[in-house]
Amino acid sequence: MTAEDIKAYCLSKHKACEAYPFGKVPVCYKLNDKIFAQLYPDEGNYKITLKCTADAAQFYRMVYPDKIVEGYHCSKVQKPYWNTIYLDDFPEKELYNMIDFAYDTVLHGFSKKVQKQILEEAGK
Repeated sequence: MTAEDIKAYCLSKHKACEAYPFGKVPVCYKLNDKIFAQLYPDEGNYKITLKCTADAAQFYRMVYPDKIVEGYHCSKVQKPYWNTIYLDDFPEKELYNMIDFAYDTVLHGFSKKVQKQILEEAGK
């Protein structure tokens, strides 16, 4: 899976946008100004950091111990809620599922009113 594939998938999410709050890297994908994905497209350091729930994050780390670690860039308090996935030879379908989960995790972190607005705009 290429960085362009990941970019296109993240941007296909309703109201998702691309941002560069930390410089050229990572490329961040946001929903209502909240980051759900951070892509590091550099060859030799190809990875993505995704928002998660603490339980799901720990589960993914157990299933893919050689490919998924705590969000390396995060503060100690935030680490349980972010996973960094090393993308070389990582299953494409699983990555798409994890991006979906990251987006949904951010979406459900908003108030019920904001969630309803986003979902209504998406036609859901």
